[in-house]
Amino acid sequence: MSVGPDKISELKQVISNHLSQSDISNQIKDIVSEYAQQNPSSTINQNFLIDQLKQRGVLDSMMKNIHFGGGGGGSGGGEHTHHPSPRQRTSLKPSTNLIDIDQHLALPLEQVNFDSNRRHLYLQFLNGKAFTDYLNEPPAEYLPGGGTINTSSFIISILFRGQRFRTKPIPVAAEPFFQQGFLLELHKEKKQGEYGGMADKETLISICDRIHIVLIRKDPLGDTHLVSSHFLEWRHVLCAQINKTTRTLELNGIAENKLPVGLLNVCLQLIPPLNEPLPDDILAAQLDLEHSRSTERERLFLVYAKQWWKEYLEIREEHKTRLVKIFGQDENGVNHPVFTFVRSLRSGRLLDTPRQAARFVSLINYERHSVVGNTDRTEMWKHTHAFLARNSGDCENHATLLCSLLLGFGLDAYVCIGTKAKNQIHSWVVTIGAEDVFFWESLNGNR
Repeated sequence: MSVGPDKISELKQVISNHLSQSDISNQIKDIVSEYAQQNPSSTINQNFLIDQLKQRGVLDSMMKNIHFGGGGGGSGGGEHTHHPSPRQRTSLKPSTNLIDIDQHLALPLEQVNFDSNRRHLYLQFLNGKAFTDYLNEPPAEYLPGGGTINTSSFIISILFRGQRFRTKPIPVAAEPFFQQGFLLELHKEKKQGEYGGMADKETLISICDRIHIVLIRKDPLGDTHLVSSHFLEWRHVLCAQINKTTRTLELNGIAENKLPVGLLNVCLQLIPPLNEPLPDDILAAQLDLEHSRSTERERLFLVYAKQWWKEYLEIREEHKTRLVKIFGQDENGVNHPVFTFVRSLRSGRLLDTPRQAARFVSLINYERHSVVGNTDRTEMWKHTHAFLARNSGDCENHATLLCSLLLGFGLDAYVCIGTKAKNQIHSWVVTIGAEDVFFWESLNGNR
């Protein structure tokens, strides 16, 4: 009996959903763990794993519980047809890759539903090249039903105008293959209680937010490493024919590593497209204008900061020994005024109280930033998205995130910089009320 490609794909999806909803995946992990303990010097193969699943009755149990809507599958000649329940029909839908449950799916564009009366940007990650640091990575070992074992993986996290997405883990390789896409809303502002209409050229070219792309490497032990942080200027798609373009991004390393770590091919598509592409000279003029304004703001703040620092030192003699932080260096080695790392964040219904916010921040892993060589302590003021994507950071990252969340609760919150035992530099948060002052330790949630 021959089975068409559509039925094969549907059957694979049913099996994958069943594996994720039952404890079979845990049994597979137990078999792999037992084999690794008994044979530490060898790797498990697929045939051995299938034999073990048969001996333990796992495959028989799975075949009894899986209901496939294409036919009986037994010896009865295929006369019986099983009609799946609404819940089973839902399980036949492609799986999703969501950060937030109300966001769009990581699916091919043809399978994504969207409002045709509003502009969207479809961002697709194609493949990577020249990741030479991973040339000697061992090949991935795939498990039945998907997933890999004993291998490192790449994960891409993106942020654009309050929308966060994350790709599925991809085995680390010199030329990783992602082939995953996300649909981004270009205008989320509300106007008179309703969402705005179709964005025109003038509106689109004025959206200066860039797409923050963070590449994470996750090793077999579950530890995460920040590989690259890149800000993508997406508005070049407005000048492309049919508003679709493919670009190659050069991803640079983190902190002192300024060398490229690899190339990432992405495809950008505006949906629905403009009637006519935007002229290149108009976009170039807009980008030059924004750059000149940003440069002028930075120059004026630097002049102001120098004057303020001079006057501050003249007030008291002991001010010369105080720790005062004016600029912080991000993960790309770019200096920013430290107040730009703090902004009011409203958690909505995710966090009900400031105490819950402090508890949430304390659950993020603490890791001191280290550099090559024997030097004094160095700081890395990561962007909040990079900090959350890696799920690890120094005390400055914890303090700025907690301060931002407390501001979202309406508290008068500030980040403090000082020293603790043995003159170790440390950061924490203070909230000032009408009658009391509270200090918050972001690493453990204490107040």
